[in-house]
Amino acid sequence: MVHTAYDSVELLTNLSTTIDAIESYNSNLLISCTDGSLKIYGPESSTSSVDQSPPSDRSSQPLKRDPYVLIRTVNGFSRRPMLAMEVLGSRELLLSVSESIAFHKLPNMETFAVITKAKGANVYSWDDRRGFLCFARQRRVCIYRHEGGRGFVEVKEFGVPDTVKSMSWCGENICIGIRREYMILNASNGALSEIFPSGRIAPPLVVSLPSGELLLGKDNIGVLVDQNGKLLQEGRICWSEAPAAVVIQKPYATALLPRHIEIRSLRVPYPLIQTVVFRDVCRIHHGNNAIIVSLKNSVYGLFPVPLGAQIVQLTASGNFEEALALCKLLPPEDSSLRASKEQSIHIRYAHYLFENGSYEEAMEHFVASQVEITYVLSLYPSIVIPKSSVVSEPDKFLDIGGEAYLSRDNSGISDEMEPSSNLLEYDESSALESKKMSHNTLMALVKFLQKKRINIIGKAAAEGTDEVISDAVGHAFVSYESSRPKRSTKGRVNIPLDSGAREMAAILDTALLQALLLTGQTTAALDLLKGLNYCDVKICEEILRNGNHYLCLLELYKSNSLHREALKLLHHLVEESKSDEPKIELTQKFKPEMIIEYLKPLCGVDPMIVLEFSMLVLESCPTQTIELFLSGNIPADLVNSYLKQHAPNMQATYLELMLSMNENGISGNLQNEMVQIYLSEVLDWYADLVAQNKWDEKTYTPTRKKLLSALEGISGYTPEVLLKRLPTTALFEERALLLGKMNQHELALSIYVHKLHVPELALSYCDRVYESGLNQQPAKASGNIYLTLLQIYLNPRRTTKNIEKRISNLVLTPTPKAGWSSAKGNKGRGLGKKIADIEGAAEDTRISPSGTDSGKSDGDGDDDAGDDEGISNVKLDAVLDVLIQRWDRVNGAQALKLLPKETKLQNLVPFLGPLLRKTSEAHRNLSVIRRLRESENLQTKDELYRQRKAVVKITADNMCSLCNKKIGTSVFAVYPNGNTIVHFLCFRDSQNMKATGKGRRQIIR
Repeated sequence: MVHTAYDSVELLTNLSTTIDAIESYNSNLLISCTDGSLKIYGPESSTSSVDQSPPSDRSSQPLKRDPYVLIRTVNGFSRRPMLAMEVLGSRELLLSVSESIAFHKLPNMETFAVITKAKGANVYSWDDRRGFLCFARQRRVCIYRHEGGRGFVEVKEFGVPDTVKSMSWCGENICIGIRREYMILNASNGALSEIFPSGRIAPPLVVSLPSGELLLGKDNIGVLVDQNGKLLQEGRICWSEAPAAVVIQKPYATALLPRHIEIRSLRVPYPLIQTVVFRDVCRIHHGNNAIIVSLKNSVYGLFPVPLGAQIVQLTASGNFEEALALCKLLPPEDSSLRASKEQSIHIRYAHYLFENGSYEEAMEHFVASQVEITYVLSLYPSIVIPKSSVVSEPDKFLDIGGEAYLSRDNSGISDEMEPSSNLLEYDESSALESKKMSHNTLMALVKFLQKKRINIIGKAAAEGTDEVISDAVGHAFVSYESSRPKRSTKGRVNIPLDSGAREMAAILDTALLQALLLTGQTTAALDLLKGLNYCDVKICEEILRNGNHYLCLLELYKSNSLHREALKLLHHLVEESKSDEPKIELTQKFKPEMIIEYLKPLCGVDPMIVLEFSMLVLESCPTQTIELFLSGNIPADLVNSYLKQHAPNMQATYLELMLSMNENGISGNLQNEMVQIYLSEVLDWYADLVAQNKWDEKTYTPTRKKLLSALEGISGYTPEVLLKRLPTTALFEERALLLGKMNQHELALSIYVHKLHVPELALSYCDRVYESGLNQQPAKASGNIYLTLLQIYLNPRRTTKNIEKRISNLVLTPTPKAGWSSAKGNKGRGLGKKIADIEGAAEDTRISPSGTDSGKSDGDGDDDAGDDEGISNVKLDAVLDVLIQRWDRVNGAQALKLLPKETKLQNLVPFLGPLLRKTSEAHRNLSVIRRLRESENLQTKDELYRQRKAVVKITADNMCSLCNKKIGTSVFAVYPNGNTIVHFLCFRDSQNMKATGKGRRQIIR
């Protein structure tokens, strides 16, 4: 016997007659005797009788534990032995099965109805919810329905294969047990469906459970099926012998066995709860609040022991599962008692399981007990947790229910319930320590903390949100705000000590991180740190460093906004990864790109720390670093100034990549800065070669190529400033590009032709100027650049004579005081007047649409001898090459005027041929266009004449569309559609009204 679930109480003894059937009604016993009488017994202590108690109180009167005495005898109640009786409480009727089925009114025992067709019935079943009665006689099953005051009406009658031994309603159908098997009888159409064969020893037994399921007896086994006859997976109830009857009273099933009464739990695995020994038990019956045991001449009552007492017994004997099941049956009004009992049992059960090695199950019960995590962590002394103001009190949880219902003196595990003195001591035996820090123990702790974490972290986050809202609306104390730094929503830096939820969250996350690391779950630990966590930085930092968990340490720093510490550690790890003999043990290789990835989220938060630590990887990963600056929207000027101060050797690299990746995103200042850097390097290189007498104008280094490309491709720099830095005897190509940017095209072309002697560069220069001017000025004016080149070729002496002087004048021209960052808008203000003067002085050398007849007129007062010398130096072949190659871009008439008279017409054929063909084609096209326009003009005039010939006929019936009066002989007006005719005065008035209304609307606006 596990515990005492029922107390056996003798109610009646030494009756004069044998008992055939027994039933209870309120607190009374109804006993049918073999002499045909019905005897009514009541508790000796009660003075009420069956017919004296008011109907409203009858259902609330349970059986008493007192001896019963005879109250009333109804003689002649039945003619034959009574097979069964049942009180129909909802209808105040007594159902009796004897020679037939009869119904008597309670409490007076007046006959209400007799079903004569039930003569010979041996079994029945009553459905109280619907008021349906089914019974079996021989091989027939009949169904009747209660019609209130009109009695019972027959509904159906079906035939079955054999005599019915047991039956019960199962929903809308009936489960019957015949001699060899169980069947489900469809109460609508009589269809039968087999379930399984019955036992060979005991007769069939059908018992209905409160849940609607059925318990079917098969010898000593009770099989559970649903209402459709399908087997349930909850298992089977195994009795010690085949039961003759089974009574269900939650949470137990009581079976009448040949030698005793056996009580088992209805919970899987249906354990034995209690055995009650009686001799010669005839039947057991379900009473109001007890199980009635009927012997031949005596009656006993099995009264359930109060649940609280049963819980104490079960807990003391270590049957915690059954105790917890009973706790759920406590009435709702005792919710506080129930919660306290459940908590205490869960804690006791958890300790029992923990000490016996069932760690995961133990943690499940710790979770169910809602005990503080510090209480559980006290079982793990090697887990380091932050100091907390929340102190666990194991005794408080163990004794929370009080000794009244859960005495520790009655518990066999009272010694196991004192962990506060043993588990918190660090000098325990090594065996116990090893046991408590085993892998399985820690895995159970991990699962426990993860289950508790959702709720605790949610409360901590809510506290943080409330604090932020309070600060935002001005309810926080100023002194408190000034004394504590702000913390990020993700990290857990400087949590106020009065934050209970966040303090508990810090303990939980710190312990969880250690447990994950000790069980080798590094990935899970990393995921914990990546999310919202409250790990204690000091404790976790030491643990992670000692265990070489550097990735986790980085995430710890990151989650707590300790970015500087994280980046220092990451840089150290990168350097160690590069080393052939690292000083620390690394589980993986750390690359510089990891620093860049770490810095990306910080660009919008702390750009200065991004710049500081990006310098460490700028040389090794220049492209990725520049992409970091661009993707993070860090101002380019800030990056450039930082590089200029801390990494000047990388400044040009940054500007180059910046320009190549985002050409429109780099400002004029940065462009000017980049060109100045290139120029400085080129000048240093030039000075070195000059000192060694190795200078050659046609020598190009990578830096010089970059300088030339920048001077040609970008426009944000200040050419006047750069021009002053160039030497006068070298770097002519750079000088030409700068002069071109200053619109000094003649000087630039003169350098290409007479200094560099590279006609191809001169022609390319003209092409660039021409193409850039197509969208800015007429093509005719843009073509003048080629005429300027022709003039330089045709007048070499005058050009070379003035080039140095004019360049010197440009260099000596005062410019606004500005550094490398002077904007291109300053050029017009500083040099506008001087450039205008220079252009005015050289106006006679420019080619205008009304130019002279020959190149001779373009000189500046040279005598005849000078002309002869100039003609001898004319580069006529170069002039012809330009004309032939760019005939479509040069004004032919202007070009011919520039050519010397000695030029042979045969040499001009390649130039004049395509030019004349193009001119002729243009002439033809213009002629066609002119003819088409003349034709269109004629068509328009014809249409105008046709419209003017329109005739309007005025008759006496024509009405004005405005005033609806006849036109008559008045002056009229016709609208363009030709159909609407109005008086001219009406038309004029309507036009005036429209004009006046429009003016008024304008005034209102």
